[in-house]
Amino acid sequence: MPTSEPRQLLFICSQNRWRSLTAERLFDAHPHYEARSAGTEPGARVRVTAGHLGWAEAIFVMERRHADRLRQKFGAALAGKPVVVLRIPDQYQFMDPALQQLLLNRLRELLPRL
Repeated sequence: MPTSEPRQLLFICSQNRWRSLTAERLFDAHPHYEARSAGTEPGARVRVTAGHLGWAEAIFVMERRHADRLRQKFGAALAGKPVVVLRIPDQYQFMDPALQQLLLNRLRELLPRL
């Protein structure tokens, strides 16, 4: 396994209730990856902090606007960290099977040990 492969994954959406939380749950008990999730908005279940970004080896956002918000607020904390836009619209409920499949399809290209 290349040492550059991320093991600590952070998933970001707006409210941290549906998309990013579903992504985090997909990695529960995964032997190769540890995942956390957060949201960019003030009312998020867990709001993203510089600490989250410092912990993560790779950051996955659901929409480009999430990446833009992270760069605006946490530019220094993002230095050298890959930020991947998954292009997953806010149209799914928590643990929706279609959302899970879409996440897995997008992430398989990026995480070989998935």
